[in-house]
Amino acid sequence: MKRLAILGSTGSIGTQALEVVAAHPDLFEVEVLTAHRNSALLIEQAKKFKPNAVVVTDESKYKEVKDALLMLPIKVFSGNQSLNEVVQWEAIDTVLGAILGFAGLHSILAAIDAGKRIALANKETLVVAGELVMQRAKEKGVDVIPVDSEHSAIFQCLVGENPASVEKMILTASGGPFLGRKPNYLVNVKASHALQHPNWSMGNKITIDSSTLMNKGLEMIEAKWLFGLKNEQIEVVIHPQSIIHSMVQFNDGSVKAQMSLPDMKLPIQYAIAFPHRVANTYKRLDFKDFPKLTFEAPDYKTFRNLAIAKDALVKGGNAPCVMNAANEMVVNAFLQNKVGFLEMSDMIEKTMEQVAFIDHPTLQDYQESDLEARGYATEFIKKSQLSIY
Repeated sequence: MKRLAILGSTGSIGTQALEVVAAHPDLFEVEVLTAHRNSALLIEQAKKFKPNAVVVTDESKYKEVKDALLMLPIKVFSGNQSLNEVVQWEAIDTVLGAILGFAGLHSILAAIDAGKRIALANKETLVVAGELVMQRAKEKGVDVIPVDSEHSAIFQCLVGENPASVEKMILTASGGPFLGRKPNYLVNVKASHALQHPNWSMGNKITIDSSTLMNKGLEMIEAKWLFGLKNEQIEVVIHPQSIIHSMVQFNDGSVKAQMSLPDMKLPIQYAIAFPHRVANTYKRLDFKDFPKLTFEAPDYKTFRNLAIAKDALVKGGNAPCVMNAANEMVVNAFLQNKVGFLEMSDMIEKTMEQVAFIDHPTLQDYQESDLEARGYATEFIKKSQLSIY
């Protein structure tokens, strides 16, 4: 029985993780559920799974959650500090980190400090502070198991292999809903168009990131720290069918690929059950349904976010942190139709030009860079709004 803390249980990854748990009550037990402000769903989940505790980080939602769970033996906490304390409880074996964006960093660090195994769905944790996080995990002897389908694929391909024999890793990308489109088309797209992903069912933010290819850029940076890679060992290829989730090429020329139908429950289950494979009833891949698997190079000129992320990867330091903060702000603005699709790249670039580069940032430097970048991005969004009127 593995005892889980699911951070961000009301989001896309969190809800699917609970589906996995519900399907295997003999293997998994929920100790802690956390959410930011979706109190209604958190209450519903708590009543069903009866965890030891829940945390709602938006303190204005505390009374609602507390009152709703008053008759149940469930502890209710609020605020980020409570979140950081709860993940260190002795009863927890594995922490599934699915809090969106930079907000997930501190709770993951707290869990690592307590020696908890990490199932990591929050790619921004490694984008923002990958060197710091992985160094601390190494010092504490903590396993960090990826939940992203691409990194899970690579992780699975590496089991039983000598890391020194890896030549490169190939991250696959579906290309999103605008594959093959050019700027003259993209200038007019709205959030409703970008949210129509052809293969995956994901949260709004990650779906927009997929449409701009920023998601793949973030994954490149995540892969560097997760697997200890050099920049030149990371490659991206467009694979519209999303059947091969990523590949590893070895120094003898052999390539291993992990394949399945696109379903996030599979990498979630693998991460929380590792090192065991658990039987399930998910739909199986039938190659007769996919007579052609195609691959092509990404269009860096049209989808500039991928080029921006690649530059941030090479530059290092606080550059990925600044890029991530700016991206979170502009994606949120795009979802509200406050900025255009192509404008997002412009604003990210401008923000990165404004924030001073730090070669070897501390945790405090990351925090300050994040705040500064959000400030600049907010100003660029406001100026864009003013120019419309």
